[in-house]
This record gives sequence, C-alpha cells and structure tokens, in this order.
Amino acid sequence: MTTIAQQTLANIALSNHGYIPVLEKYSLDFCCRGKKTLEQACTEKNIPLTHVIEELNHAVADSRPLLPFNEMTADQLISYVQIHHHFYIRNSFATIHGHIQKVAAKHGERYPHMRTVLELFTAVVEELLPHMEKEEKILFPRIQEIASGENKAAIVAMGPGYLSTPIQMMEAEHDTSGQLMFRIRELTNDYTPPADACTTHRICLEELRSFETDLHQHVHVENNVLFPLALQKVMALHN
Repeated sequence: MTTIAQQTLANIALSNHGYIPVLEKYSLDFCCRGKKTLEQACTEKNIPLTHVIEELNHAVADSRPLLPFNEMTADQLISYVQIHHHFYIRNSFATIHGHIQKVAAKHGERYPHMRTVLELFTAVVEELLPHMEKEEKILFPRIQEIASGENKAAIVAMGPGYLSTPIQMMEAEHDTSGQLMFRIRELTNDYTPPADACTTHRICLEELRSFETDLHQHVHVENNVLFPLALQKVMALHN
C-alpha cells in the first residue's frame, strides 16, 4: 500500500480538495512539479515531512468535495478551464495591475520591492494572455478533435507530436508563469502587508494571493488531468 509520503503531489491534490491549502502553505508545487512525491518535495525544500503529513491528516475533516475531474470528459475539462480560469484571468488582471501600479507610484520609495512586483506581474500577464489564446485556438481544438474520434487517419498520419508538441510548450509556459508568481510571493513575504500599508496596498496583495491560487488550480487541472487524458487518447490511436 502506497503511503501519502510516496504519493505524487498531483495525486494528493486530486484526491482531496482539503489537502490543497496545506500544499499551498508549504509552497509544494502540485501543478508544474506534481510528479514529485511528497517525500521528495519536502526533502528538496528542507520541510519536515511529518509536519506536512500531520497537517494533511487534520485537513481531511474540514475538506469540501472535490470536483470529479478524473471522471470528466475532455470537453467538460476544457469548458471548466475556460469558464472558471481563463475568464477569471481576463477579467481580473487589469484591476490587479492597476492597483500594483498605484502602490508602486505612490509608495515605491518606501516599498521598492513593489516596483519589482509590478514588473513581474506585467511579465505574468504578457505570458498568460497569448498562452490562453494558443490553448483556445490550437491545443484545445486538437484535444477535442482527438476525443471526438473523428479524422483518425489524419491524426495518426501527423504523429504523436500533433498533440505532444503543443502540450510541452504549454507546460513550459505554465512553469514560467508559476515561477514569476512564486517570486512575487517571496518579495511580498507571502503576500503579507506592512503594518502601515494603505488600503490599496492591502487589497492588491490579497488580489495577488487569489490570482496565484487560481493559477495553481488552473495549471493543476491542465497538467495533471486534461493533458494526460488527451495524450492517453492520442497514444491509443497509434497503437
């Protein structure tokens, strides 16, 4: 029997929604680096494994039901990502960016790290907006085409790279965005406002925290559920 320490971060996150806040707390990356076991990830970060396991065990009682991502079809997963995550990013980034700009402009001398946060978040947005376009116009239609079972001969003729190549590109871009947000988290001391921070400063840090949490969930569904499902279907066509 596999213990939780030997399970991958992705499987832990998928098994129980209540575990995700614990993984987030210790910056255990269950999306881009979800293939690592809990033990491996804790060892790399020099985090006491027993402490994490204890918190995971306590989290179970307070957990809420997890959406059955592993039971969803490719079409359902794509719809979920677009409605819950792509929509959120497109509708929130301008507001968050504006708040960071205001803090950097008015309080940049006192908090110079917020100028760096502005640069980093700008880079995140510049990465994610075209990224989502590529997913919606190239990758998602290919996944849906494969899932539909149509054009089998043409898909087989194009080879596994027809799907694996854009997936690899999207995963690399996920990692880039995740690293940028992790740097923002470090600079802001885990989104903790200074004691004398103004209201806008406090609001934008909470917005950034929510943005990173949403990004982790977004990448988790794609990297650990949708993409493996799609690759499994395309490999079945070639066997």
